[in-house]
Amino acid sequence: MKNIGAFFDIDGTLFRNSLMIQHFKKLIRYEIIDPSIWYNKVKPIYEEWEKRFGDFEHYLETLAEVYIEELKGVNKPYIEFIASQVINVSGDMVYRYSRDQIEWHKKKGHKVFFISGSPDFLVSKMAEKYGATECRGTAYLVDESNNFTGEIIRMWDSENKQRTLDEFVKKYNVDLKNSYAYGDTVGDLSMLKMVGNPVAINPNREFLLKLREDNILRGKTIIIVERKDVIYKLRPDVEII
Repeated sequence: MKNIGAFFDIDGTLFRNSLMIQHFKKLIRYEIIDPSIWYNKVKPIYEEWEKRFGDFEHYLETLAEVYIEELKGVNKPYIEFIASQVINVSGDMVYRYSRDQIEWHKKKGHKVFFISGSPDFLVSKMAEKYGATECRGTAYLVDESNNFTGEIIRMWDSENKQRTLDEFVKKYNVDLKNSYAYGDTVGDLSMLKMVGNPVAINPNREFLLKLREDNILRGKTIIIVERKDVIYKLRPDVEII
């Protein structure tokens, strides 16, 4: 018997921010990262985005480079302790629609998967909190002393998400035609293209344009926009201003 799967991205799809950003802030508070790093390397780009002159993806990529470099040589158990604090404090900062969909899928007996570009030690804790069947995040490699090496196996691009989805489909005998996928950026495109029920949650402009260009996705993708206490359900041909 085949299983129905529900594949969720986390950042911007379930979580209303970025798990890595929240963890980065905690690392500064715990003095793992020098605050001057934020002010000199990240804050100017963050402020450009905050004023809506810059691009969020550029801000996130800049922060990710600093984050990876600053973790080099730090012991993983200590970082995981701080990661637990992030989930305890911020783990409920999720979109109501996504949270409700996860519960709906679980009640239906569907397999729920989290596939995210956030660090694996954050993704696993988020998956545990929401009862996901299995998860996969960006792997941060460690040496023989369990210290971070600065090397990663990324999970934020469409190709690697596709490879992981293929693994889960085979392992759990997933019926893709009747399955669901939820994402918010082009990195989630492969997930949405593989399932019968694709859902774009608060998609960015680039992702929305890609959905319009794809003949299959344009006809069956549901777009969810959640703002304040209102959830809007739209189609890809919604007007872009």
